Amino acid sequence: MSETLMPAPQIRERVARGASGWPVLGLGLLALVASVGGVIGGIAVGGVTGASLIALGVVVFVAATIFMAGLTAVSPGEARVITLLGRYTGTVRTDGLRWVNPLTDRRKVSTRIRNHETDVLKVNDADGNPIEIAAVVVWQVKDTARAVFEVDDFVEFVAIQTETAVRHIANSYPYDTHDTGLSLRDNADEITEKLSEEIGKRVISAGVEIIESRLTRLAYAPEIAQAMLRRQQAAAIVAARGKIVEGAVGMVEAALTRLTDDGIVELDEERKAAMVSNLLVVLCGDRDAQPVVNTGTLYA
Repeated sequence: MSETLMPAPQIRERVARGASGWPVLGLGLLALVASVGGVIGGIAVGGVTGASLIALGVVVFVAATIFMAGLTAVSPGEARVITLLGRYTGTVRTDGLRWVNPLTDRRKVSTRIRNHETDVLKVNDADGNPIEIAAVVVWQVKDTARAVFEVDDFVEFVAIQTETAVRHIANSYPYDTHDTGLSLRDNADEITEKLSEEIGKRVISAGVEIIESRLTRLAYAPEIAQAMLRRQQAAAIVAARGKIVEGAVGMVEAALTRLTDDGIVELDEERKAAMVSNLLVVLCGDRDAQPVVNTGTLYA
C-alpha cells in the first residue's frame, strides 16, 4: 500500500495558566456583597460622601463581575482550550472549578472515548470484485490544540478519514484468496491492525488517537454473491476431494505393504493395479460400493 502522508502539525497542546476557582469565587462574592452594601450605604448617607460610596460600590461590583467571569467549570472527560485575542494560550484539563484570564475565550473539547461506525460502503477489492464493507473505530482526542486548530471539525475529519482508510484497505486486498497472501475474509486480525494503523496516520495531525478498529460487515455485493458462493462451494469440494484422495492413497499403500510384508498373498503388477483400482473406488466414491463376485480369474 502507498504511504499516507499528512502535513506535520503546527501546534501542540500545553498547560494553560490558571488557579483553583473556589478562592476566587469566595472573594468575588464578598466583593459583590461589599459593593451592594456600599451603594446602599451611600444612598442612606447622601451628599458627597454618599456619592463617593455609591461610585466605589459600582466600581467594585463591575470589577468583581469581570474578575468572576474568569471562573470556568471543567467536568471529568472534558478540557477547555484557552485563546486570548486569537492566540492559543493553553489547555485546562484539571476538572473542577478553575479560574483563568477573564478576557480569554474558552472552548469545550470532549476527551472521552468515542465510537464512529461507517456506512456500508460498496467498493472493489484487489481482484476487482464488488464487495460491501463497513467498520467501527474507537478513538479519543489526545491533543486538544491540534483538534481545535489543525482542522475545521475534528469529528467530521475522523469520519471522512475513516471512510477513506476503509476504502483503501478494501482496494488493497482480495476478499478471499487461496495462496499465502492476506485476504479480507481469512485474515481479519491482520487486516484490522492495518486498518487501525492506516486511520491513525490519517488523523494524527488532528490530535486524535485510534484505540481500536473492527470490520462490522464484509460480504460480496448482491449482484455477484450467488456466483461467488458457488465458487466457494466448488473450491471446498475440490479441497475435500483432495484430502480424501490423499488419505485413500495412504491407506492403499499401507494395505499393499502389509500384504507383502506378512506374506499373505503374492500379487503381480496386474493384480496390484486391479486391487489399487478397486480400493480407490471404494475409498473415494461418494456412494456405497456394490460388490462384484469374480468367479474367474483376471487372465481368463
